[in-house]
Amino acid sequence: MLALPDGSGEKTMIRKRHMFLNEEILKANPNIAEYMAPSMDVRRDILAVEVPKLAKEAAVKAIEEWGHPKYRITHLVFCTNRQLRLARPRQPACQAPRTQSFHHRFTLSQNGCLVGGTVLRLAKDLAENNRGARVLVVCSEHTAVTFRGAAETHLDNLVGQVLFDVAVIIGADPDPATERPLFQLISASQTLLPDSDSAIEIHLKEVGLIFHLHKDVPKIIAKKIAQNLVEAFEPLGSATGTPSSGSRPRRTRDPRRDGGQAGAWRGRS
Repeated sequence: MLALPDGSGEKTMIRKRHMFLNEEILKANPNIAEYMAPSMDVRRDILAVEVPKLAKEAAVKAIEEWGHPKYRITHLVFCTNRQLRLARPRQPACQAPRTQSFHHRFTLSQNGCLVGGTVLRLAKDLAENNRGARVLVVCSEHTAVTFRGAAETHLDNLVGQVLFDVAVIIGADPDPATERPLFQLISASQTLLPDSDSAIEIHLKEVGLIFHLHKDVPKIIAKKIAQNLVEAFEPLGSATGTPSSGSRPRRTRDPRRDGGQAGAWRGRS
């Protein structure tokens, strides 16, 4: 774990970074620390073990914070941009008892940094369209596939090395006696921004996962963010985000299995 000096995280809001790669591993595998050196086999071997392990840690914390038995989890959504094998990751943290049918599972791989919003959209629909559902969402990312030596010509590659891992439980109609939602999910959607082609790219190569971030990404987002907010709040009855009297949020769910408004309980590694 690296603790940043005071003031170094003023813009990023990051105070601590947790790193798996230590001096011993880097000395044994020097190619990982090079900017562009073949190293995929080593990276893949690390990820095959560590991605499921990190996912389990986050899931255990989320379930403990939720305070209910894990067999009440009905759906599992797992996402990672770091899993480089076809076999599904093991899920011992949320494995149901043998007498309980296993969860409905959804796996999202290689989706980029937008996947956090994607899994929330999926979990929201699952929770609201399946009465009593409790959806465990686990995002597990690992810097072993992106870590490399810095290059003055490719500073944007450093951005891809600061992602984190999280687990959250999504449900509808919380039990007021035992469940305390952190927040409600009113709406979840995605937008393709104009002129954003090739603005953010990820390439998986023999040297690892290469991250490219165009210098104009902040400008591209800034041009569209106001309109996106208006479009997000209009279904609630007001472009300012304050619902008008008598208005109700627009919900995309099957009315035959209406499960109420989605809420979230969170744990983080």
